[in-house]
Amino acid sequence: MRIAAYHRYGSPDVVGIEEREQPEPGPGEVRVRVHAASVGASDAAGRAGSPWFARLAFGLRRPRNTVLGSDFAGVVDAVGADVKRFAVGDRVFGATGADGGAHAEAVVVSEHGAIVPLPDGVTTSQAVAICDGAMTALPFLRDGGRLRPGMRVLVNGASGAVGSAAVQLAARLGAEVTGVCGPGHADLVSRLGARRVIDYTREDPMRPADATTYDLVFDAVGASSFRRARRVLADGGRYLTTVPSWAIMLQQLTSRLGRRRAVIMFTGLRSAEAKRPDLEELAALTASGRFAPLVDRILPLDAVAEAHAVVDTGHKAGTVVIAPVPELQEAS
Repeated sequence: MRIAAYHRYGSPDVVGIEEREQPEPGPGEVRVRVHAASVGASDAAGRAGSPWFARLAFGLRRPRNTVLGSDFAGVVDAVGADVKRFAVGDRVFGATGADGGAHAEAVVVSEHGAIVPLPDGVTTSQAVAICDGAMTALPFLRDGGRLRPGMRVLVNGASGAVGSAAVQLAARLGAEVTGVCGPGHADLVSRLGARRVIDYTREDPMRPADATTYDLVFDAVGASSFRRARRVLADGGRYLTTVPSWAIMLQQLTSRLGRRRAVIMFTGLRSAEAKRPDLEELAALTASGRFAPLVDRILPLDAVAEAHAVVDTGHKAGTVVIAPVPELQEAS
């Protein structure tokens, strides 16, 4: 089978197409023919070996796993012994976590992993966009932010994979959402449910002209800091960020004594048991039309370096998807 592999850290062109023997599922495992996989910020960090914390996860001197990709969607084409949850022909989606391996024509996963049935009416590209964005946004808002109806929420990076999901989910949960993005995505963020949109090229959301404050500041791209966000946080407010740093990890501890909290979460490290109900809920919302995973573009596996380059720009709208099985490539 064809895979996208890399053997050293660097720019997008370190990732190339190779041939590898197709894996066979063992007991309790299923093999999924990968119709779609996401190329996200964690993949780009793992490929580059930067920032510093990426090498703690991917390998200090060189990559431990040569095939990136944690989000996958496709069809089960083989099952191992004693598999009960799935059968050949089932449409499924999920995440491999730190194991990666989804940037390939097939991936083997445990039937008890973070994998669930893919409902009719949800495309495989939408499914991996759920994994890439909403599976981070939902626990951040629900668990880290303790979001409740009527709260005022600022989403920084509102047009990205995580940010676009956060805007929709926060608005659906009854929050008053302000989205921060570039001028080219303002209309999109408004359509997603933001009551107000701030163009960061014209206005600093952390230095508002008025006295606006927020109950939650969700920095989905790590473009700000807790120190700066405190200016716009209401009493009892929380600053949430997806990007680790020494500062935020220390502030998460020290801010517990103050009136405003800093929160960092590692949602990808949650257990499969914790992830599966969220995958099912988000898929059901998508199937019913109440949530719309945002897909920036769909590229063939051969264009994986281009996919990484798009992610590196920091200006994508939603999730960049690759289709390892070209004949099954879908329209977004």
